Amino acid sequence: MSACKRLVCLVKQRRLWAPTRRNVSTWSPVGTAFNARPHKRQDFFEKSVGLFGVPELSSPEGFQAAAKTALRNTERLVGRACSSPAGVGTVECFDQLSDELCKVADLADFIKVAHPDPEYREAAEKTCIEIGTVVEKLNTNVELCQSLKKLLDDPKIVAQLDPDTRRVAELFMFDFEISGIHLDEKLRKEAVGLHVKLLDLNNAFLIGSHTPNRIAKAAIPQHLHMHFGSEGSFIQVGGLHADSPDDLLREIAYRVYLYPNADLLDCLEELLRCRYKLAKLVGYKSYGHRALKGTMLLTCSSLLSLRTKKDFRMMRDMKKKLNPRNPELMAWDHPFLSGVLRAERFNIEPSLYSPYLSLGGCMEGLNSLFSQLYGVSLMSEHPSAGEVWSEDVRKLAVVHETEGLLGHIYCDFFQRSDKPHQDCHFTIRGGRWCQDAGRYQLPVVVLMLSLPHPTKSAPTLLTPGMMENLFHEMGHAMHSMLGRTRYQHVTGTRCATDFAEVPSILMEYFATDYRVLSQFARHYQTGQPLPESMVARLSESKKVCGAADTQLQIFYAVLDQIYHSKPQNRSTTEILKDMQQKFYGLPYTPNTAWQLRFSHLIGYGAKYYSYLMSRAVASMVWKQCFIQDPLNRSETILNTLWYICGHGGGVRPETGWYCMLQRRPTTEDFVEALVSELDPNFDTFIMDSES
Repeated sequence: MSACKRLVCLVKQRRLWAPTRRNVSTWSPVGTAFNARPHKRQDFFEKSVGLFGVPELSSPEGFQAAAKTALRNTERLVGRACSSPAGVGTVECFDQLSDELCKVADLADFIKVAHPDPEYREAAEKTCIEIGTVVEKLNTNVELCQSLKKLLDDPKIVAQLDPDTRRVAELFMFDFEISGIHLDEKLRKEAVGLHVKLLDLNNAFLIGSHTPNRIAKAAIPQHLHMHFGSEGSFIQVGGLHADSPDDLLREIAYRVYLYPNADLLDCLEELLRCRYKLAKLVGYKSYGHRALKGTMLLTCSSLLSLRTKKDFRMMRDMKKKLNPRNPELMAWDHPFLSGVLRAERFNIEPSLYSPYLSLGGCMEGLNSLFSQLYGVSLMSEHPSAGEVWSEDVRKLAVVHETEGLLGHIYCDFFQRSDKPHQDCHFTIRGGRWCQDAGRYQLPVVVLMLSLPHPTKSAPTLLTPGMMENLFHEMGHAMHSMLGRTRYQHVTGTRCATDFAEVPSILMEYFATDYRVLSQFARHYQTGQPLPESMVARLSESKKVCGAADTQLQIFYAVLDQIYHSKPQNRSTTEILKDMQQKFYGLPYTPNTAWQLRFSHLIGYGAKYYSYLMSRAVASMVWKQCFIQDPLNRSETILNTLWYICGHGGGVRPETGWYCMLQRRPTTEDFVEALVSELDPNFDTFIMDSES
């Protein structure tokens, strides 16, 4: 369908949403879609199109059929890649091969954690393992590797490649190298075996890290039962309840939720051993050999030390004030007490802000922001029968003012049982140019949040923290939507981890700028705008206990680095205890194992530092490009945004940083950017820390 016809279709579909009246105006179609419950379909004769419009996925059994089709196409493409003359076509064939497998594996990877039907989850999990096993075997396929090596070893052919094609060819070769393609047949098989074993271990750890812990009801005071789930004579604890004002509730949740699970501890220990063994096998010192990043973390930690201690003193004083009988500051107190200090100092009680931050209003704000920055609009679409996994999932078309339809975002925003309580972005299908079809394959992504449902009397109202998370995840989505790379292997968020979080963290700055908020933050009943003074207080409050918050992130990053260095000959819990003392400062709680809830060890293994690095880069970009005018669409700004989102992994992080900042940031620049967020007087900050 042409872009023009598609737009007409979208306009017709938008009319299906009847605007809900508010006192001063009406919600836009996007606002209405998120501020009201969706209309239930009454057409029982409408045929299911399958999940995400994939016909086979109208039933759980369809995963097997989809996998078979993908594997059949994979076999054909492997033959073509091995027999075709070396050239651009070779790289295109590799990318198409990757796309065939990713379209099934990525979709299954999402469904296995998000679908409410356990049969769908089980079928998706089996498909993930099946496709993953094939990928690992392909990464040690000598004939396939030789076809790519023949291309890269010929200077004449390489000279004829455009930069994107050469970059993608080099990335595919890197995948071969880290998988052990250079090893003899026996060791290659060992490497494949380790990769396949890691697929199982990764999956087991992810599932275990999100599984609630149980404790007998009799072990918990009766008046606290209502805060937890119930299962017969047991209480289920599925989170830390970190924001609860009840000291005892926070402590119980912390101790029970983080109580060590022996099987999961064994799983993590084995996972880390396998990663180290694999790294050594293919020629690396360790799985996480990141000396430069470690230097950045240690330098930043040193500079923050005094300010962190000051933050902890303020928290102790506050706890003594609130609970004189138990004034000792513990790890479960940090999130709550830092919030109390911010609220007390700046009067930023979240309930004061929430009426101005309806979900629909925030989506209208994002729509307006994207329109002004990118020339992009969000348009609500009704999903077809069977297209979504839950009736409260919203579907958005992303439409550019000149390019037409860019892709689709499925918004799984609302709470439901058996859904992970974690804000996530999932790539379901990556964008790429389809040479055979002569068209661009449009990207599809899912954003997952865990927000309360709208009621008959009020829309879903967000706290400032929820609103920032929404902007963050939409930053990931736009990164995927705006990417127009030739190859899906490097599209959108399929880029270096050091770079992947920059667009999303940059969005957090827009979420706290009054010039942006004033366009949409209005009271859902009266239509009154959010006062500028409240936004100013919110912005200033972020500096309160900011050093302690950053120090906590440093602790996580260092722990991740240590776990992925050479074997320590001690348990992961002993390492945790040691690193918590050195890099955080609050005491370790006996019989707890926080690392078993550190699910980022799987997807970000040895790279958790990238959150801090990306925050530093985003800070530099904001100050250099947006702080004077966040809605600036000058040519320079548009070029900056294009480099942030458009090239994906097609450029190296250092190249992207240079294009955005017109300089190559040093370790000192990264540290300065992080510390200056907490105190603009950076030089004074350093002198205070060194004295």
